[in-house]
Amino acid sequence: MSVRHLMTALVFASFFGSTAALASATTEAALTTDPVAEKRLQKLSEELRCLVCQNQTIADSNAELAQDLRREVRTMIKDGKTDKEIVDFMVVRYGDFVLYRPPVKGITLLLWGGPVALMLLGMFALQRYLRRRASRINTEDQPLSADDASRAEALLKEANQK
Repeated sequence: MSVRHLMTALVFASFFGSTAALASATTEAALTTDPVAEKRLQKLSEELRCLVCQNQTIADSNAELAQDLRREVRTMIKDGKTDKEIVDFMVVRYGDFVLYRPPVKGITLLLWGGPVALMLLGMFALQRYLRRRASRINTEDQPLSADDASRAEALLKEANQK
């Protein structure tokens, strides 16, 4: 490959790269001038989970993927897609995990019921432990029988004589 071919490739790459950045900036600027579209973007961004951070919405995250997802949502809003179409597109592409509040259905039942089940299991185990402990303490706290008391005294006398 000659230097001229390499230079031509670099010029084209920089031109197309700057064109994509310019198109993205134009889309972003067009939406920021439209308060309704910006409000829709904010609402949708709060419904979608950042796939990198996992505990943040894409509105709160500064990860590159979250920025890309916001940009994608902006583009779809500009293209006239409805909120449902945008959310459905994201779910098809990334699964229910992309939703910050996944729907309750068979596959996500563990997500919703898991914490409750673990709490109930923990409460059951604690109650069982406390009952066993109480019964063990009750059996151990009984006074000594006459035979046990005399044996204990004999052992103490024997220990004191040595």
